[in-house]
Amino acid sequence: MSKTILFKNRPKGKPATSDFEIISEEDPKPAEGEILLEAKYISVDPYLRGRMRDEKSYIPPFELGKPLESMVVAEVVESNNSNFEKGEYVSGMLQWKQLQTSNGQGLNKVHKELAPPSAFLGVLGLTGLTAYLGLDKIGKLKEGETLVVSGAAGAVGSIVGQIGKIKGCRVVGIAGSDEKVDHIKEKFGFDEGINYNTTKSMKKAISEACPDGVDVYFDNVGGEILDAVLQNVNKDARIINCGAISLYNETEVPTGPRPEGILIKKTALMQGFLIRDHAKDFGTALKQLGAWLQEGKLKYDETVVEGFEKLPEAFIGLFEGKNTGKMVVKV
Repeated sequence: MSKTILFKNRPKGKPATSDFEIISEEDPKPAEGEILLEAKYISVDPYLRGRMRDEKSYIPPFELGKPLESMVVAEVVESNNSNFEKGEYVSGMLQWKQLQTSNGQGLNKVHKELAPPSAFLGVLGLTGLTAYLGLDKIGKLKEGETLVVSGAAGAVGSIVGQIGKIKGCRVVGIAGSDEKVDHIKEKFGFDEGINYNTTKSMKKAISEACPDGVDVYFDNVGGEILDAVLQNVNKDARIINCGAISLYNETEVPTGPRPEGILIKKTALMQGFLIRDHAKDFGTALKQLGAWLQEGKLKYDETVVEGFEKLPEAFIGLFEGKNTGKMVVKV
């Protein structure tokens, strides 16, 4: 018998462990052309909260009573498919199951000689791709510019900041504790950091940390921090709206300052970014990320939670600031 995690209730506000249900099922058997996969590492990500709402979006909502899904690194434990061999590792969008079958579509092979398998959920997975391609497609960094990153100690933010330094920018990170601020400066080379939990005026703090103004803002949180950054942007600034974790658990959308006046005066660009729209560029981006990683120019953090049953707790922990870098569950 293997375990599966089902989506039990649509949460109101922050999710709770009672919104999930763990069941046991008979071990599946692969049919002709299929492989049997055993989950090794499972990714939990803030965007999954959006899929818990019964509303139309860029990706279908989770169905009640059905397994959740996210990016997973799994081992091929049995193969009836000539494209995959027993013992190989793969990554892809898979269900929250210890064991499952697949026809192999949408799976990528994990090359363990490049990095540990879990890295293919982070720096060499959608996390790294989001950082790289968000900056490439919208940020268009130029040497000497100032880049501000929110969620800077998180999975995407920490990589964004390092790419900024590789590109010759001044990089300022916004995080939720003094420890995280120290960490992004000491490990990842950020020039400055701001603790939003102890800062009385974010507008003033950003102004002081960015004496030449903000040229590019990589936004992972939205809300009041975005409002404060907008007050400090330069002419022709680029704002990348990648995430809005500060709003994900709100039951009503709060009204904030109107950005249009600033965008007009500064001729600034503010654009949403979805990594799924740029699949054709994944190969090029991963090649560069892998090269930087092997050259020691790119580092990464992981918060690893052990145990398949801990998946709901790990996911909820994202909204409590319990992760530094990429949050993954080791099955």
